[in-house]
Amino acid sequence: MAKREEYEYLLERSRRFYETARMQIERGFFDLAAFSLEQPLQLYLKAVLLKLGLEYPRTHSVRRLMELLYEVKECEEIKALLSKFSVEIGALEDAYITSRYVARAYTFDEVARLEKVVRELMDAIGKAAG
Repeated sequence: MAKREEYEYLLERSRRFYETARMQIERGFFDLAAFSLEQPLQLYLKAVLLKLGLEYPRTHSVRRLMELLYEVKECEEIKALLSKFSVEIGALEDAYITSRYVARAYTFDEVARLEKVVRELMDAIGKAAG
């Protein structure tokens, strides 16, 4: 797959996971929504890195992907986002891991906050990365 095609594929998958998470929230499937909210951010970050000409690392760590983006762009806004949303980023990474191995219930308030943070991060990263 060419880089442009992979970039577009990652963006589309990101959008679909986000829509899936919204549907899961509406249906009350909060545990699945938490997992699904990590995915659009992870895929979006990988798309942005690819657009910048980088081979993104084979990691599932949203934090590591954001740190790499900061290292490349040297954008203080990205560094500020890492600090501002450190707890939420950790919660998203935990949701990715626990969805496979640990029974963990989430509340509407938890996933609603995660959804808001994912949207804010994606919007801010898109502007910062150009």
